[in-house]
Amino acid sequence: MPPAVALAAKTSLRPESRDCRGLAQIIDRVGDKWTVMVVGHLSEHGTLRFNALMRAIPGISHRMLTLTLRGLERDGLVRRTPYATVPLRVDYELTTLGGSLTEPLAMLAHWAGARREEIETARAEYDTARSLAA
Repeated sequence: MPPAVALAAKTSLRPESRDCRGLAQIIDRVGDKWTVMVVGHLSEHGTLRFNALMRAIPGISHRMLTLTLRGLERDGLVRRTPYATVPLRVDYELTTLGGSLTEPLAMLAHWAGARREEIETARAEYDTARSLAA
């Protein structure tokens, strides 16, 4: 039985169900572009400080990195370790649970890279058809 079918058989995936809402929240977290970038950098470089992550992730704002790290910490994917130094030092690293996310994200990145041209062609065709119809 395919995994998606097995999951559907075990859980109630109607939009109003608790299982569906819970899965949607998790997918929102792990599918977020900033989550993907943070997890990718932490998996590649190990423990990093906040400012190192800021420098490594192009386009992320201070606020968005803060919110992303808080959400990842709340979900048990990232461990935040503060040190009582002046100035305050805070390190971030993936937990075991967070590390288990790296393989699925790598597979998704591989899929996207392999399908990029097809997707860009489809977008161009769609945009052309929409502009001709207008």
